[in-house]
Amino acid sequence: MSAPAVRPAAVEAIPRQRLVDISRELVGLGLNRGTSGNAGVRLGEHFLVTPSGVPAADLTPQDMVLLDFSGVILGPGRPSSECRLHRDVLAARPEIQAVIHTHAPFATSLACLGADLPPFHYMIAVAGGRTIRCAPYALFGTQALSDRALVALEGRKACLLANHGMIALGRDLDEALALSIEVESLCEMYWRASQIGAPVILSDEEMDEVIERFQHYGRRNGEAETQ
Repeated sequence: MSAPAVRPAAVEAIPRQRLVDISRELVGLGLNRGTSGNAGVRLGEHFLVTPSGVPAADLTPQDMVLLDFSGVILGPGRPSSECRLHRDVLAARPEIQAVIHTHAPFATSLACLGADLPPFHYMIAVAGGRTIRCAPYALFGTQALSDRALVALEGRKACLLANHGMIALGRDLDEALALSIEVESLCEMYWRASQIGAPVILSDEEMDEVIERFQHYGRRNGEAETQ
């Protein structure tokens, strides 16, 4: 006898709860405050995104908003103002399953300078390249912001958004959260080092060695670990 069909609500239950958990973790870690920031996850031909204007402490799984990739809202509620950004990143990057956007204080402070985060530390390569780029400023929730973020994310899994915040991508929400934490930590280290003097910047050759090492370092179950 064939197994009963899985109801869509059952399929959505785990990612809906995980979005609630992640949203609260981001606040607990100080990466978001109040209603700032948002998170989204791919769900087959659709995606779920956190709602607009709801504090993390008040979120429930039912508050997560389901959309298709044409931007049509398939469930109740009002999605985050950055749902376009989530849609466009997930549509452009099939290997990515989750997107986290934060207003983390150190990342946002550096984003207000409008400059890329340079390779002052080898862990910059965790985002996928020699630098963590900063996308030029555009109004929140607009196609211009999404377009500029996609350019900054080419070949990368994280970027800063000028005068706004940062984005981190992952194969799942846990990976996107870990990268969000790492980027914020790097921004803090760069800020602190800059108070003392000009940080020493690693060369392209040195960073290329790190990127190559990251492809194989700590490989387990066919995947590379970078710690």
